[in-house]
Amino acid sequence: MSGDRRRPPRPFDRFALRLGLLIALVVAGSASAADLKVGYIDSSRIFLEYKDAKEAQARFDRQAQGWRDEATEKERLVKQLRDEVRDMSPILSALKRQEKEEALQKAIAEHERFIQSIWGPQGRAAQENERTTQDVVNQIRAVVEKIAGDKALDLVFDSSGGFLIYADKSLDLTSEVVRQLNERSTSGSSR
Repeated sequence: MSGDRRRPPRPFDRFALRLGLLIALVVAGSASAADLKVGYIDSSRIFLEYKDAKEAQARFDRQAQGWRDEATEKERLVKQLRDEVRDMSPILSALKRQEKEEALQKAIAEHERFIQSIWGPQGRAAQENERTTQDVVNQIRAVVEKIAGDKALDLVFDSSGGFLIYADKSLDLTSEVVRQLNERSTSGSSR
């Protein structure tokens, strides 16, 4: 009985199927598949070799370290207050004990709020990473589009996504994209 059941398609399977159908339609829709001119890039390598991408990552890492340091300080305060409540509780009056416990709860809430505001799904880290990444992606896209236009390419794939199984190395535009991006970066021209 279990042999008759099929597993539902996973999102990756659906995406790969859609991508394959899209490519088939593009190839079938062109007057001649032999006239289709393609190239590919490796965006992972571009992010590693592009100066502005490395600088943006370094800025983000410094900012994230500042957030981690601040979180550690807030956590240290929580631990200190927790220790005080535990150790001093027997000798404190009921009023003082309540004050210490309220201070502890306030510090815990502040720490948790801070963590969520920075590393939560819509936190500052995610927003900053998205903003920085989008700036770099836009720069990369502009250069890829320029190169594709100069070479009259119909399609440019990204091999880092894992969907490109084989391609002739002569179709790899990655080095040229990195070179042009870094030239723009060092020349100070607008991106």
